Amino acid sequence: MSATSTSNRVLVLGNGSSGKAAAALAESQGRQVEFADGVGLVVASPGVRVMSELEYGCRELKRLGVKMLAVTGSKGKSSVVKLVADALNLAGFHATPCGNYGLPVSELALSLQHAAPSTQQWAVVEVSSFMMETTNLPPGTFEAAAILNLQEDHLDRHGSVEVYHALKRRLLAMTRPGEAHDMTIYDGHRFLESVCKDGPDELYDGSYFDNPVLSRNALAACFLLFAAGVDEKTIRRAFLAFEPLPHRMQTVAEIDGVRYVDDSKATSIAALVAGVKMVPKPWVFSSGRNVRLIAGGLPKGDDPKIALPILTERVKKVYLIGQSAELFCSAWKDAVDCEVCETLDRAVETARREAEKGDTVLLSPGTASFDQFQSFGERGDVFASLVKKEGQKTT
Repeated sequence: MSATSTSNRVLVLGNGSSGKAAAALAESQGRQVEFADGVGLVVASPGVRVMSELEYGCRELKRLGVKMLAVTGSKGKSSVVKLVADALNLAGFHATPCGNYGLPVSELALSLQHAAPSTQQWAVVEVSSFMMETTNLPPGTFEAAAILNLQEDHLDRHGSVEVYHALKRRLLAMTRPGEAHDMTIYDGHRFLESVCKDGPDELYDGSYFDNPVLSRNALAACFLLFAAGVDEKTIRRAFLAFEPLPHRMQTVAEIDGVRYVDDSKATSIAALVAGVKMVPKPWVFSSGRNVRLIAGGLPKGDDPKIALPILTERVKKVYLIGQSAELFCSAWKDAVDCEVCETLDRAVETARREAEKGDTVLLSPGTASFDQFQSFGERGDVFASLVKKEGQKTT
């Protein structure tokens, strides 16, 4: 087989939405596409070029003249991507969220191949550590980029927190010089004070992001929007109009003075900690422990003991489910009351029976969902359905 014919063949690993989008984009370029699905490990010889779907799509978007912003981090990426895209659209641009949230990048690129060239077209790209393993984009690919936070996650995949963080930080080298910021070490507030007439806090005051956990993500969103040329008035409108994504601290019911919150997207211990912190504290003169936490599922290798300080401070009881139930119980039982419920229905029923007025029953699992559910979305939907059934028992 000739070198030319070999270089025209593309093997796409995985037949999910990203794989299908990459295959369609490759076929539009006249390439011969083959699929391989159900593969857990790929061993490539040095002579085979391996490229992520992210890189493949971004290279085509760059060729088409589309401007790109990038967001990565351990928690809150999708919400920031959505906010930034919403604000760009309010400002009169044409912005699409893509990557790990929204469309696969290759699907967006394919949809724009026959569109009229426009300097108003933007892609707001959510970048995951998995994508960065096989992504090598040149400097200047992204107009601006932000790393929101770096915590422990995906250690079952990457082996160590150092490798995981290093993959995230590779994004900095793929951005225009001076337009990439790691919010874990960067004083975004000081920068924004220099460009905001009324101060950055005024931009997100009263919004979903107006709390100690998400305020730094708000600063990152502001930085990206200023880099894209969006004015303060439009940014403020976008914050106030922002609708949170499903399964992110979403109140699904209030029954007899007890609030039920779906934070199923919390798939790491760090995200669990953030979820508990975001529950409003009770009255000043009452105990700070007003959270009844439903946690557990398929562990990802991060240390459950990271959660001990917030559990001690805010949680009345933990109801444990899934594969990690015994592991979490062993790590937490000396700090907080724990009960192994095994299944979500049993956890909801028990929490409902024990909850008192002013409590919040929070589903913030701190794990992946695949031991008992198809996705974190299904897990959250089941939680909401179970809560609704519990509510019907009281009517």
